Amino acid sequence: MQSNRHVVYILKDSSGRPAGKGAIIGFIKVGYKKLFVLDDREAHNEVEPLCILDFYIHESVQRHGHGRELFQYMLQKERVEPHQLAIDRPSQKLLKFLNKHYNLETTVPQVNNFVIFEGFFAHQHRPPAPSLRATRHSRAAAVDPTPTAPARKLPPKRAEGDIKPYSSSDREWGLPQVW
Repeated sequence: MQSNRHVVYILKDSSGRPAGKGAIIGFIKVGYKKLFVLDDREAHNEVEPLCILDFYIHESVQRHGHGRELFQYMLQKERVEPHQLAIDRPSQKLLKFLNKHYNLETTVPQVNNFVIFEGFFAHQHRPPAPSLRATRHSRAAAVDPTPTAPARKLPPKRAEGDIKPYSSSDREWGLPQVW
């Protein structure tokens, strides 16, 4: 997990058994992934959003508010809004949870296993900031109340000449010898 820079948030019931050590109620795993996603105009976009990679609450304690508590904690710590997340292969239960608690219903269809919701691209394409001179002369600077996900800088694109096509014949397989 350290090499992938993923984070796992764990919800623990400290009063649970055995012997007062507590029990894990659930967890949510998040991390940044480079994705190629389609916007509502079906244009391809290369982004690196915070992704929900796994989310689980034990069946015996579901529908008691623990999932929402854990999800809210993660949103607060990551400083992100629910519509800014990409979700890896969400279950129907997770989709219903997001609809119920965060009014996330309309998805933007994708060709990969990730689900994004309407509003995902709202923070991606902000208008350019006003010039310093214009800001100095204004009486009150406008403040954008929309929180943004922590930005991830993508590596610069390579020139096409630098990209080498991959071929299985270029690879040494190192297959075991059978005698």
